[in-house]
Amino acid sequence: MDLQLPLPVIGWLFTVASVLALAIGALLIVTMHRSGELYRRYLANTVWNDMALFGIWILGLVGGIGVLRLRPWGRDVLELFCWTLIALTLLSAAQRLYAYKRQPRDEHVNWVGALSGVLVVLIPVIAVCAAALVTLRGDAARAAFAG
Repeated sequence: MDLQLPLPVIGWLFTVASVLALAIGALLIVTMHRSGELYRRYLANTVWNDMALFGIWILGLVGGIGVLRLRPWGRDVLELFCWTLIALTLLSAAQRLYAYKRQPRDEHVNWVGALSGVLVVLIPVIAVCAAALVTLRGDAARAAFAG
C-alpha cells in the first residue's frame, strides 16, 4: 500500500489546517475574554497551555509553507510538527479515557461511545501524519527538496 501523497497536497493540507486551528483558537480566546470574569480567570490559568498550542500550530503553518516552497527546512519543520501532533493526540486520548475510567461506578459510562469518540479523532490524525512522514522521507521528496 502506497501511503505517499503529492508534496503540494501535504503542504496545503497542513497550511490550511494550521491557519484554521489558529483562527479558531484566537476566536475562542476572544469570545471567552468577552464572556465575563469567570472565563477571563480561566484564560489566565491556561495562558501557558494556550501559548504552547499556538506555537505548535505556528510550527505546522511554517512547515506547510516550507513544503509548498520546497525549502529543505520545511520538510524538517513539518516532520517535527507531525511527530508533535501524534504525541499530543495520543496523550489527549489517554487523558480522556482515563477520565472516563475515573467516573463513579454508579454513573453509567458508555465505554463504546467513549472509545469510539477517541478513535474518531485519533485514527485520522495519525493516518494523515503517518502518510505525511512517509512522503517527506521518501526518495521523491528528497529529490524535490535537493533540487
